[in-house]
Amino acid sequence: MSLLDDNQNPPPDPAPEQTEAPQPIVNAGETTADAHPGDAPSYAAPDSVPIPPSPPQRVYPEDLQISWGWLHFIVSILYALGSLFFIQGGLAIYYLPKQKLSQQQIEQYLLSKPQFVIGSLLIWYAAVFFFLYITLSLLRGQPFWRSLGWRSIKPQASGRRRNPLLFVFSGCLLSIFVAIVTSRMKAPENLPVEEFFKHRESAVLFMAMAVLVAPLVEETLFRGYLYPLFARTFGGFFGIVLTGVLFGLMHGYQLGWTPTLVAVLITVGIVFTLVRARTGSVLASYLMHLGYNSFIAIITVAATHGFTEVPKAQ
Repeated sequence: MSLLDDNQNPPPDPAPEQTEAPQPIVNAGETTADAHPGDAPSYAAPDSVPIPPSPPQRVYPEDLQISWGWLHFIVSILYALGSLFFIQGGLAIYYLPKQKLSQQQIEQYLLSKPQFVIGSLLIWYAAVFFFLYITLSLLRGQPFWRSLGWRSIKPQASGRRRNPLLFVFSGCLLSIFVAIVTSRMKAPENLPVEEFFKHRESAVLFMAMAVLVAPLVEETLFRGYLYPLFARTFGGFFGIVLTGVLFGLMHGYQLGWTPTLVAVLITVGIVFTLVRARTGSVLASYLMHLGYNSFIAIITVAATHGFTEVPKAQ
């Protein structure tokens, strides 16, 4: 000790801080008295309450993985009906003559105008495709055709690739079967679809659209857009049936809503949808639809000698 220090006696060492001994952790439902004397106390964190596992989400195959639902379906239906009304109404006002005509005369006059008959359908198809492109592809950043089921055809279960020409040939056979069945039916006279063939120019354009445009548009809308939504909601079987029913009903007006003819078209729609479901691709049903319509067009052209012998409009 130095003489310069003020304190003669050194200060006592400070008492060590008293720390509280950790208490052993007792599991739920167990008291301290239940612990055995020889057991080492556990200082681990208590077990957390187990979280029940969430139910597994349903995994859909690749061809049923879509980005739209029923709200989009309802909006698309309203848009399609509204656009069809405005397109046909606008063209009807433009092409109608100024003289006053009866309802039947107006229908016959408009059907004699290929600009109205074919033009209104083509504009409507373009409007519907534009809506689907904006809402399903542009706003969502997805490829348009692939998201609507246009992908390569799945191979067979054995791994063997399917020949695309077989679907075209199958469509031709299906059209022959339909022709045999409908020939045994008593169809009413003056069906609306027959009005197209009373004018040569309208008949040529109608057949060209039936081969070049209708399979592409109808397969994209029914088998590409509607079927995946129905199959995810109601199951594969009911999805196939419901899509086929809507396909047949869409052609009901052309067939005069004849029950037997509409039933035949429903069956055709079911077959197309079944092919799309089995192959996982709209391309397969499109090729079959193309063969179906093409064979009908060939027979029609041959039967009318190139639309030179079409029935005259009355």
